[in-house]
Amino acid sequence: MENSDHTPTPQGQDFNPVAAISAELDRTAGTVGMLRIKTANSTVLDAVTRPDPRDLYHSLWYEGEVCCLFADSNLGKSILAVQMADEIARDQKVLYVDCELSDKQFQLRYYNPATRTRHIFPEGFLRAEIVPEAIRADNYEDTFFADIEAAAQAVGARVIIIDNLTYLCNASEKGDVAGLFMMKLMSLKKKHGWSLLIIAHTPKRNMSNPITQNDLAGSKKLYNFFDSVFAIGKSAKDTGLRYIKQLKVRAGEYRYDSDNVIVCEIDPGDGFLHFEPVGHSTEKEHLRPREGDEDTAQMQNVLDLKSQGKSIRDIAAILGLSKSAAGRILKKAETLKTQQTQP
Repeated sequence: MENSDHTPTPQGQDFNPVAAISAELDRTAGTVGMLRIKTANSTVLDAVTRPDPRDLYHSLWYEGEVCCLFADSNLGKSILAVQMADEIARDQKVLYVDCELSDKQFQLRYYNPATRTRHIFPEGFLRAEIVPEAIRADNYEDTFFADIEAAAQAVGARVIIIDNLTYLCNASEKGDVAGLFMMKLMSLKKKHGWSLLIIAHTPKRNMSNPITQNDLAGSKKLYNFFDSVFAIGKSAKDTGLRYIKQLKVRAGEYRYDSDNVIVCEIDPGDGFLHFEPVGHSTEKEHLRPREGDEDTAQMQNVLDLKSQGKSIRDIAAILGLSKSAAGRILKKAETLKTQQTQP
C-alpha cells in the first residue's frame, strides 16, 4: 500500500528522478537528507536579515568561527588564550576548557603574592577542568565532546575555548581521524551558532623559516577545516619577544600577515600574566639568519673594518674572533669581491 507521507517508490521506466527530487523538495521544504537546498538569491536574502559576525578579538577570531591558535611549547599559548577569554567575557559568557593547568597553576599566573593582588576576571569567564575520576577510557573523545556541549549549554556560553587539541583528538596526525574530529566541531558550530577556539601545538621548528600552515601539528585536514588560524612565534633577535601572525582568514580582514605581525612581550603585570603589544613589524625581523646569511654578514663586517684601516688583530678583537679566523674570513671576502667585479 502506498504511504501518502512518502514519495512513491519508482516503478518501471516511467520513473523521473528530477520529478521525484522536486516532489521531495516540495514535501520537505527544501531538505533532502542532510542537504538544505535553496536558490542563491534566497540564500543571500535570508542571510542579509541576520547580523554580520562580530569581531571577537582584534580581527584574529570572529563570531561563529572555529578558530585555531598554535605555537611551540612555552611560547604563551595558554597565556594569550586566557587573555582573549578575559576580554571577550566582559561582553558575553565564555567557557574555557582548561586541560593544561591545575587550579593552583592557574592561580599562580593571576595572583601576585608580593602585593597580594589578584586579577579580577569578569563573572562571564567560566573555567572548566577535567575531573580525573570521571575519565572513561572507552569512547573517551565522544564523551568529552558531549560533556563540553552539555556544559556550554548548562552555563549559557556561546564562546568556547579548548586548551588543547591533544585532549580532544589523540590521533590528529591521521587524516581520517582529523577529518571526523573537525566535522564534529563544525557540527557544534552550526547546531548552536557557537564560536570555538582550539589551542594546538607545532613540532619543533626552524626559527630561520617563517611560520606556515605546515607548522600546525597533525593532519593537513585540520588546517583545511578551520575558519581562521593564527600562530605565536618566538623572536630570534630578542628571546623576550613574541609575535602573532595570521595564517588563515575567512570573515574578517587579513591584517597581520608576514609584513605586519603583532609584536608583544609577556608581562606579569600585577597579578595578570598577559601579552603586552609593543608594536608591529615584519616577520623577517624576528627570524634567525640562515647560515649563509650569517657568513655573508660576517664577511661584510670584516671588509668594512678593513676599509676603515683596522688591522687583522683589531678586526679579530672587535668581532670576537681569533686572528687566524679573521684572516681566513678576510681572504674569502676579498676573493668573492674580486670574482664579483670580474667581467
